[in-house]
Amino acid sequence: MEELSLTTPALLFSAISLIMLAYTNRFLAYASVIRNLHDKFLKEKDESLLRQIKNIKLRLNLTRWMQIFGITSLLFCVLTMFLIYVGKMYVAVWVFGFALILLIFSLALLIKEIQISTQALQYHISDIEEYLENKK
Repeated sequence: MEELSLTTPALLFSAISLIMLAYTNRFLAYASVIRNLHDKFLKEKDESLLRQIKNIKLRLNLTRWMQIFGITSLLFCVLTMFLIYVGKMYVAVWVFGFALILLIFSLALLIKEIQISTQALQYHISDIEEYLENKK
């Protein structure tokens, strides 16, 4: 096994930072959608909005966990660097491995969230297609 150096966990800083930026953008987009759905539901009391609200709530929770796992992964990368600095290589390797596992969890949740988002968009597409078929 090659020895772990300070640069190895440091390489993940930029990747995790970009991932966190993407997660934050998703979170902000969901916040906007939720506010719009809230206002629309208060005005119309449309039952079809409840399905959208339930879907966005699930996606919001997934995004929260994606962020938590991503940030925790970054913290463990920093801890790895500290452990390398103080000469605790054996522990540093295990901590870095745990950081990678947390990052894997974060990315796996992203895949799940993308699948849910795609399914939500398919509902909208089918509604439009159904409307167009009825109009013929």
